[in-house]
Amino acid sequence: MEHLTTKHRLKAFALIAAASLMLSSCYKDNEEDLYPDNNCNTTNVSFSATVWPAINNNCVSCHSGAGASAGIRLGNYNEVVAAVDGGRFLGAIKHENGFSAMPQGAAKLSDCAISQIDAWIAQGKLNN
Repeated sequence: MEHLTTKHRLKAFALIAAASLMLSSCYKDNEEDLYPDNNCNTTNVSFSATVWPAINNNCVSCHSGAGASAGIRLGNYNEVVAAVDGGRFLGAIKHENGFSAMPQGAAKLSDCAISQIDAWIAQGKLNN
């Protein structure tokens, strides 16, 4: 009888250990962390198809019109280029030290979106 109880204890321990490993193995996993730059196209980035959607979805609500936050307007191509040329835009979206992290009060843009904006700037900030 003692042998049967020990066998059940070992079996229960093995099941608990296996379940613990399976549950903890996926903790905080996300595709971008696991496969960086897997689907991030940074070649021939266009303003209208890549850069503008990221800015429009994350920045324009605070940075447009007469009441633009901190006087920084990002409502169109020319305003975005002016902000980039001002030298603080990239530091802000990258959350670098010495810059106000943007978007304020929201999650940082994805690494891919930041890489694409960076690539667009490096490719000449074309209005394409």
